[in-house]
Amino acid sequence: MTDEPLVLGIETSCDETGVGVVRGRTLLADAVASSVDEHARFGGVVPEIASRAHLEAMVPTIERALAEAGVRAADLDGVAVTAGPGLAGALLVGVSAAKAYAYALGKPVYGVNHLASHIAVDQLEHGALPEPTMALLVSGGHSSLLLAPDITADVRPLGSTIDDAAGEAFDKVARVLHLGFPGGPVIDRYAREGDPAAIAFPRGLTGPRDAPYDFSFSGLKTAVARWIEARRAAGEPVPVADVAASFQEAVTDVLTRKAIRACRDEGVDHLMIGGGVAANSRLRALAAERCADAGITLRVPRPKLCTDNGAMVAALGAEMVARGRAASSWDLSADSSLPVTEPHVPATAPEGETADAAAGTGGHDHGHTHGHGHGHGHTHDHVHELSRKNLYDS
Repeated sequence: MTDEPLVLGIETSCDETGVGVVRGRTLLADAVASSVDEHARFGGVVPEIASRAHLEAMVPTIERALAEAGVRAADLDGVAVTAGPGLAGALLVGVSAAKAYAYALGKPVYGVNHLASHIAVDQLEHGALPEPTMALLVSGGHSSLLLAPDITADVRPLGSTIDDAAGEAFDKVARVLHLGFPGGPVIDRYAREGDPAAIAFPRGLTGPRDAPYDFSFSGLKTAVARWIEARRAAGEPVPVADVAASFQEAVTDVLTRKAIRACRDEGVDHLMIGGGVAANSRLRALAAERCADAGITLRVPRPKLCTDNGAMVAALGAEMVARGRAASSWDLSADSSLPVTEPHVPATAPEGETADAAAGTGGHDHGHTHGHGHGHGHTHDHVHELSRKNLYDS
């Protein structure tokens, strides 16, 4: 429907420059420029390389997304951007771009949480989220169990990783096996030819006295590495497929077991799985099996929407607009450790200024205070206005 909010979303928390366009809960465009190949030779993401790649890809990716969606920038109702968590330099590129576009267009900007966005993206696939939603988010940087009564305002952490996240463990095991980077897809591929019961790798934090919802994969990663090293030291071949399958089974067993327990304990009958590792075929299959046995409805977006993308940011931004949440201030900045309990970064108005003015909601004349305690009691000069017209009114 044309009366639903039209939002552009920008995601730059790591090595993906993602730009999405969403109208309400309908995905119109999802453009991604990845710098993963530039990081592969280093065996992991290099923050400086990621930041520079975002700078180069930003404008072309935004233009591609708008063209794919068939909309003009001037038609947008708002611009959403990942404000955190993530790599500080990479986040700053996205936040700066979002503020520049929003400011020039006279539209509000919404700084949103990366993890909450991974939950919100499921609305583009399966419709409105049930409230509350139980979410298992699994990626290279996070393994989290979250309860979300309201994705725009109330997200509660139940458990998280205390050391290596699941995706990080995949990368490190792949490195030991000499399979390259990133590790998730290649281990998934090898595991299909292996026996998941071939090697009894440990399941971390699954004892009766362990934290029921927290995750630990560092010990598992070390156990796999030592097993491989022992085989090589003995001059024996390493059964790569069996190692991959057994390692993957250990990870997915723990993830799904704890997620099902959280649903039961909290009385929630829906489980949403998101994040890059949610693209893993075994995690999807085991989650579907265990949810069916427990009478829990499973929601997992298609693999492309599980990895970092701009569509998820646009989805959360559109929900913010639809629910009338406050836009962010023009002094919005990147926060590499933004807690998931803050789904978005609302306006912080200085004394004597309203939150609406600080947020710079659509239709303003830029004559407000910019959130630094000092005012600009004038409209910007005609050069700026002419530039806006040339850039965005076409």
